[in-house]
Amino acid sequence: MLYYAWRIWGFRGMALRPSLFCQQSAGEAMDRKLFETMQQIARERGLSMADLQAELERALAAAYKRHVGASGDVTVKIDLETGDLQAVCEKEVVGHVTNHFFQIGIDEARRRDPNVEIGDFIPVPIAPETFGRIAASTFKQVLQQLLRDAERRRTREEFKDKVGDVVSAVVNRRLSGGDVLLTVGRGECFLPRKEQVPTEPYRPNDRMRVYVLELQETEKRGPRVIVSRTHPHLVRRLFEVEVPEIASGVVEIMGIAREAGHRTKIAVRSHDERVDAVGACVGQRGARVQVIVNELYDEKIDIVPFSEDPIEYIGNALSPAKVLSIKLGEVETQDGRRRTAHVIVPDSQSSLAIGRGGQNVRLAGFLTGYDITVTPESKANQEGTQAAQG
Repeated sequence: MLYYAWRIWGFRGMALRPSLFCQQSAGEAMDRKLFETMQQIARERGLSMADLQAELERALAAAYKRHVGASGDVTVKIDLETGDLQAVCEKEVVGHVTNHFFQIGIDEARRRDPNVEIGDFIPVPIAPETFGRIAASTFKQVLQQLLRDAERRRTREEFKDKVGDVVSAVVNRRLSGGDVLLTVGRGECFLPRKEQVPTEPYRPNDRMRVYVLELQETEKRGPRVIVSRTHPHLVRRLFEVEVPEIASGVVEIMGIAREAGHRTKIAVRSHDERVDAVGACVGQRGARVQVIVNELYDEKIDIVPFSEDPIEYIGNALSPAKVLSIKLGEVETQDGRRRTAHVIVPDSQSSLAIGRGGQNVRLAGFLTGYDITVTPESKANQEGTQAAQG
């Protein structure tokens, strides 16, 4: 039995032409252009060929049904190897045809199936000149939309479980608004300006690890993966990757304070007295921490021991400065009570304890949760003498 089909010629032009289709002879060459193009698209987008084909068939069927207003089912089958396309519409059997797109007269219907009655639906091949025009005008649009939808689904699947994790990325380009577009596997992610480290260059093809901040859902563009290079958890995740004792839970990260691009302080403790928490993080000859420093473009990293004793903890947090004494207190503010620490250091250690621009004492305060003030020993003695005399 002969039936009509259409061969899809050329992906770029998306032109269709009707052809009377019958069984091909063994020696007849198959047109593989479409098949190869679809294979390439599927590989590049990480899609299954079967899924891509099924989505395309459903979309073309929906386009035809929407175009003619058919109430019955429409089925489209594409043979990607040969390029042949078959379309069938479930037409309603009627006594008088008012729309030949989705109705068939009872006499013609009974020539196909003697048992049909008015009101039944029977499958009827769609005429090539009818479907060909619709398919030719919609095929490219449908395919592009399918690819966009498939990429959006793949992005959701790929990143939904990676929020809060670190992934390896390659810099693609800087966008007009200042955001940086990066490639992660076959997907893309966005590094907003506010999540960028000012001292990092972000050159095309630069490789770096980024912290997956969130998976935003946008109405027009679908899911949008937002990543960060400034988040303190980037440092946390890097230590979890580089230090097996942290990954196994033997060493625990108790706090991180970071000024991205400049300095990070990280407090750690060991749950095994045989394991030195700081030494495990530093690694032999500094090998472990150096990997992280290199990843962060030479950002300074201070690894300090955590302590339940706030005085000891504050002293550790001010490392590498040496501390003489610490006095704890509290002050009332508009935001509630705040914990304070008055620290006295040797005169020679004052600049080191405070740090350039107050950075060391500021990070120590963030790490411990105390407002820390640093006073040189000579000044503290002078103030003490004046107080005693007064």
